[in-house]
Amino acid sequence: MSRITAPGCVLAFDDERQLASSLALALGLPLALIERHRFPDGELKLRLPAVLPPCVVLLRSLHQPNEKLVELMIVAPAARELGAQRLLLVSPYLAYMRQDIAFAPGEAVSQRHIAGWLASRFDAVVTVDPHLHRIASLQEVMPACRAVSLSAATLIGEWVAQQVSRPLLLGPDEESEPWVREAARACSPAADHGWCVKQRRGDRDVEVVLPPALNCKGRAVVLIDDVVSTGHTLMAAARLVLAAGALSVDVAVTHALFVGDALAELHASGVGQVWSTDCVPHASNAISVVPLIAHALRQR
Repeated sequence: MSRITAPGCVLAFDDERQLASSLALALGLPLALIERHRFPDGELKLRLPAVLPPCVVLLRSLHQPNEKLVELMIVAPAARELGAQRLLLVSPYLAYMRQDIAFAPGEAVSQRHIAGWLASRFDAVVTVDPHLHRIASLQEVMPACRAVSLSAATLIGEWVAQQVSRPLLLGPDEESEPWVREAARACSPAADHGWCVKQRRGDRDVEVVLPPALNCKGRAVVLIDDVVSTGHTLMAAARLVLAAGALSVDVAVTHALFVGDALAELHASGVGQVWSTDCVPHASNAISVVPLIAHALRQR
């Protein structure tokens, strides 16, 4: 992905104005907003600026993704018609990345299909901590464009180190290992860390086991993960570390989805502070990924 150069702009929807304004300021580019109108039958009418510069950075985070994907289906070709020659999608939260294989005959592999469609419409896709399981990089499922996967783990580790003295960083499952390791390295000095073993029986039925060598007694534990949705895995981990004698337990995550009453239930399980990045707008947002994204766009 070549560097962002003028003339260019950041293009965004009104519900992400705050994040878009920060990104435009960091890049030194003007901000343009897309107007939306919803018809009584639910269809959308979108209005872009009448003329767009050659390079357009389109910001759209894909939490609550279904309608937003329709928006992208309309906006991408419209932006090309209005002058965009290079169209870069910045999607801090990239949806539909979890299902990367068919678990039963006939299941659609949503990761491959959604990623492939986005790659066919944009020259580059930039995201933060995509939820990947069995593939090494985002580029594998987006070969038709430049796929850039950034990690917020260092930012999270630096934030935790400022908030908690001598934290013990703990991942709620084996999949969180890369984030926990990176966040622990970002602490100064490097933080003690580990991760639990998880067995999932359903969306809301999760069993978590602490690593046998981990001593939580008297420690300030911070649970680290890439995404929290229902929060059940984090709740199970929080109860375990408190039962094991932890002094406190807080949570730091990249993507704060918090479906339904997940945040209230997380606090009820004994969690104190909850910190998240601004990849997904939420009351827990404390860490900005704008510098991370802006740096990547300027350097590549």
